[in-house]
Amino acid sequence: TQSTWGVVLQNCHLAVSWMGTLERICEEFKPEEVHPDFRLWLTSYPSPHFPVAVLQNGVKMTNEPPRGLKLNIYRSYLTDPISDQEFFSSNLQSKNFKKLLFGLCYFHALVQERRKFGPLGWNIPYEFNETDLRISTQQLNMFLNQYDHIPFDAISYLAGECNYGGRVTDNHDRRTLTTILKRFYCPSIVEDDGYKFDSSGMYYAPPDGEYESYLEYIKNLPIIQSPEVFGMHPNADISKEQKETQTLFDNILLTQARATGGGQKSPDEIIDSVAQDILQKLPKNFDTESALRRYPTEYKQSMNTVLVQEMVRFNNLLIVIRSSLINIQKAIKGLVVMSSDLEEVFLSMMKGKIPGMWMAKSYPSLKPLGGYVNDFIARLQFLDDWYEHGPPSVFWVSGFYFTQAFLTGVQQNYARKYTIPIDHLTFDFEVLDEKEYKHPPEDGAYIKGLYLDGARWDRKIRRLAESHSKVLFDPVPVIQLVPLKRDDMEERPIYECPVYKTSERRGVLSTTGHSTNFVMEMRLPTDKNPEHWIERGVALMCQLNN
Repeated sequence: TQSTWGVVLQNCHLAVSWMGTLERICEEFKPEEVHPDFRLWLTSYPSPHFPVAVLQNGVKMTNEPPRGLKLNIYRSYLTDPISDQEFFSSNLQSKNFKKLLFGLCYFHALVQERRKFGPLGWNIPYEFNETDLRISTQQLNMFLNQYDHIPFDAISYLAGECNYGGRVTDNHDRRTLTTILKRFYCPSIVEDDGYKFDSSGMYYAPPDGEYESYLEYIKNLPIIQSPEVFGMHPNADISKEQKETQTLFDNILLTQARATGGGQKSPDEIIDSVAQDILQKLPKNFDTESALRRYPTEYKQSMNTVLVQEMVRFNNLLIVIRSSLINIQKAIKGLVVMSSDLEEVFLSMMKGKIPGMWMAKSYPSLKPLGGYVNDFIARLQFLDDWYEHGPPSVFWVSGFYFTQAFLTGVQQNYARKYTIPIDHLTFDFEVLDEKEYKHPPEDGAYIKGLYLDGARWDRKIRRLAESHSKVLFDPVPVIQLVPLKRDDMEERPIYECPVYKTSERRGVLSTTGHSTNFVMEMRLPTDKNPEHWIERGVALMCQLNN
């Protein structure tokens, strides 16, 4: 129109294929031909595909949630529809509505703030936003107006499974989300005026009052929160700060120059030396034909198949690592062309990171280059010892390339021994005393090499316990895998603890139907409610990052 010279293009991150066209259109704008009042508005999530030229030539505005629970809750109360006085005060169950509404806003702030704790908070950092809060608020208002009681099941399902839960793709994140929501969508919040949201007693739903009284209460909340407010151990702050420091260093490395000062080794000399050092440490490829003759496929011993398959997988990785190191040495000497793949290997080794070419054929790992090489050689040695001396009495579960194959092999041996269908079986787990086990168990297997994150294993009472201060990971003693029929599983107080290959926790579904990171759930005994450990983000790791 004559009075409006604006075009709005929303959600540009969803139109990746059109971004090139957008860039070309913007480049063709000429000041002398464009109306002085014309404005082009673009909205987008952060995206690597958004044209850099458009960003550089535009005025950028970001809309992010405030940092901290206090500011987040305060902002929620200043946004529509909560800020509408009529909406806030007109509900037929006014007192209950205001209590549950405050609990919902607190929940909204908490699920957003948990992202700063990395994998301890969420395996995948979800973009919960004001839309989720708005629709949940309107549904809460609608249900309390329509019923003379509070339909907790309905409002919990809509908020936890549809509105917020609709964004959640990881099963354990969904478990965490619904567990947190139960703290706020529960009868106690409306029936008990002394109901507190956390152990400090500082956070609670204020008594029934006017809209301004809630704003006043929020203003008096502390600006900085301890991890306990989120249901986490104080050590979570250390994990958070380590994550922020790692991000800072990663960004600094992106600006690293290739040039060196006088008297220092050149990058070419450094990489040539590192490549030679790694090549000297690498053993020969496994002789899989010899392994097949020595450990043939047997009906009652599935571990033979597991060993040979693991050798094949590690051989594939070994070939890639060896060939890339030989080629990088040749490229440095000018004997072969430095391709883009070899250059990526070169730059990664300069930064002490695992090259992408290796990771494409590798098991998941977050270790630096030196730690990765040592870990890789230890895994090869584990398989070599198995080949030379027979199956170990205690399996290093972290040393497998494909851990699920080993777990299936243990169940298969048991199923064939007792003629039970394998799909009727599951595992129970017993954490044993810290001592040497020279003989394998009659059924099942002994495993070692796991670390507890977010809690520790109490050796005296043989239960999950709170972590010691400033001790982030606790090595777990030998664990016995006990195969048994699902119907025979004994009911006892346990926490179903997820096991992951790396501390990143997030993974993708592979073609086998397994996650590239999640391994299984272990039933660990506890004298606390499982919800306590769920909110703490307690999990078992197969390897650490160092």
